[in-house]
Amino acid sequence: MEKKSIAGPLSGIKVLELGTLIAGPFCSRMLAEFGAEVIKVEAPETGDPLRQWRVLKDGTSLWWSVQARNKKSLTLNMKNPRAQEIARRLALEADIIIENYRPGVLEKWQLGYDELKKLNPATIMVRLSGYGQTGPLRDLPGFGAIGESMGGLRYVSGFPDRPPVRVGISIGDSVAALHGVIGAMMALRHRDVTGGRWNGKAGDACVAGQGQMVDVALYESVFNLMESLVPEFDQAGVVRERTGGALPGIVPSNTYTCGDGNNIVIAGNGDAIFKRLMTAIGRDDMANDVQLARNDGRVPRTADIDRAIQNWCATQTIDAALAILQVADVPVGKIYSVRDMMSDPQFLARNMFEQHAFADGTPIKMPAVTPKLSETPGGTKWIGPALGEHNAEILRSLGYDDAQIMQLQQDKVI
Repeated sequence: MEKKSIAGPLSGIKVLELGTLIAGPFCSRMLAEFGAEVIKVEAPETGDPLRQWRVLKDGTSLWWSVQARNKKSLTLNMKNPRAQEIARRLALEADIIIENYRPGVLEKWQLGYDELKKLNPATIMVRLSGYGQTGPLRDLPGFGAIGESMGGLRYVSGFPDRPPVRVGISIGDSVAALHGVIGAMMALRHRDVTGGRWNGKAGDACVAGQGQMVDVALYESVFNLMESLVPEFDQAGVVRERTGGALPGIVPSNTYTCGDGNNIVIAGNGDAIFKRLMTAIGRDDMANDVQLARNDGRVPRTADIDRAIQNWCATQTIDAALAILQVADVPVGKIYSVRDMMSDPQFLARNMFEQHAFADGTPIKMPAVTPKLSETPGGTKWIGPALGEHNAEILRSLGYDDAQIMQLQQDKVI
């Protein structure tokens, strides 16, 4: 397993991850990629269910290699009071706690935000759930698919004459995770300007900064992406509908099929870009039509414009179409599969793939860490750990000796 010396801008920040699958773990993954020490709590024997999702190698998900990189795995049977006490000690030491259980679960384990904040006033807890910590739906299970539906994304995805479709990834979970990262960074900044990290002594609240809870609902994170949805409905009664590959009200921007059967995305919706696009495809009549010079004039003639572009694309291979439109300085691109990405000069020039290895030496390529920071970049120190790989290290840091650790294992606490 390849390890590298990467400090990162979050070096020295401790994170406790109490969660499974996607939203919470993706949130803490990004912090780990930029140097935070992330301790991930997993159930003994089974671990995070994501370990068994999608394509497996030697019984473990390849997704796990990425989702858990740079994290330390600690197994705790959270139904056991002794395991809850270990988690509580780690939580009080942590700068940030990230969890994505249903509201109320941490409270059952005496790990709720209010209880921890009484002991450590600088506690920052990022809570990701389907519907948030309040409201009539707070107790319902809510996966990313539900958040995408309630948040409005599914309604506008697909073609108007067909049922809504999903994006091919768990985008609702991932968007919520990114909101969690943003919230954690803002809360950390606030804690530091109000006094900083707690010194760990009971009764010394005055020397600690002010922590807070970051309440992230999956549906609200998706809803936050929905552009002008609300004011358009409020002021004009407009309900944005499914439009296939087109960008509604912004013309032309669509997906077109070339003569070789490949699909191409063309965004010619800027006024100057539109003129260059139509000139490049031999439609000077449209390029010089004063009624089409601005977007509000093009919208009523969307079908005509799309038909003209499609007719031209049908006479071109995708490579020829890309070359012609790139020379004309028109935003254009093919729709990439992972096969395209792995050999693409732009991906390679930007070092978007990292080479690592499993414990048995088998090489594995992984996506590089983004965003790219010029002075304190993130990176991969190790790929997703084995279940409980860091049990002894973490427990020793809490003062447990080898005999006590062995006893915890025999009692199925860890």
